[in-house]
Amino acid sequence: GHSGSVYLVSFRTQKSSLPASLPLLWYESPRERKSLCPSSFTFGFPQISLRWALGRLLLLEYRPFLRSIASSCPSIDSLERPDSTPKEDISMGIGTADIFGSDQVGIHLAAVGNVVLHPTELPVHVLETIESCLELEMAAVSIGGSNLIGALVAGNSRGMAVADIATESDIDALTAFGDVVVMEGGVNTAGNLLLVNERGVIASPSIPTAGLEIMAEVMGAQVVATTIAGSDVVGSLGLTNDQGVLLHPDVTPEEVLLIGDVLGVPPMVGTVAFGSPYVGAGSCASNNGVIAGTETTGPELNRMEDALGLI
Repeated sequence: GHSGSVYLVSFRTQKSSLPASLPLLWYESPRERKSLCPSSFTFGFPQISLRWALGRLLLLEYRPFLRSIASSCPSIDSLERPDSTPKEDISMGIGTADIFGSDQVGIHLAAVGNVVLHPTELPVHVLETIESCLELEMAAVSIGGSNLIGALVAGNSRGMAVADIATESDIDALTAFGDVVVMEGGVNTAGNLLLVNERGVIASPSIPTAGLEIMAEVMGAQVVATTIAGSDVVGSLGLTNDQGVLLHPDVTPEEVLLIGDVLGVPPMVGTVAFGSPYVGAGSCASNNGVIAGTETTGPELNRMEDALGLI
């Protein structure tokens, strides 16, 4: 068992423990798991049209593997800002909702394998929107008393990482859905620092190499550290499933190549919530759909739908 701040659990099963100074702990899940929606997708980069809603035209040439085409970029005057009245709009797995008055739904929700972890005490109409969009098992959790589940948890069907503010009971609840790595110390907001699908993990360069190795084993996927648009909060700047990945518009060609290779999906760029580049913080996706804040425009939702293979 374990109690207090000392977790008497080995880092690995059937292997020797790593040094106690490593700020990561691994909890085994008692539940058998299977990969979510295995795909026969063959990796490739299609041509990508890069436009976004702030009247700014971003043209990137990723030679030799893709050509970017920019056309018909709408001006900011032609865009209609959404009604500020909270609303939920569900259509073909694409929907919008606000959570506790915030349109940053990605910091509140974590899609992990075949389950979406969400805060407790959400209104019924918000829960219905989340379930209708993502079509995943719903699980209400709390991480150290915080409702910011998406900022504190990241993972796939085999395992997940969580911040060390998680209590013993929080961790016990999470192990129902996969093995759990606890990230301790100053670098612990897993949801902000990891971009995960079933094939790979993009990790923040701020995470120690030894920690990346444990995550690779727990999540059963390749883990590579890199930035997105030069920033290390990769979980906030990217949105992925097993069919695609949406990235900050200022992502570099080198980052695009690496991210696409590790995650095994074609990258695209876009924004959320009327021009925010923090697509991971502003939305949550599964292989079945995506949900974003109510400030998100129609063109932004269309871009997400295209980037994540939902059409």
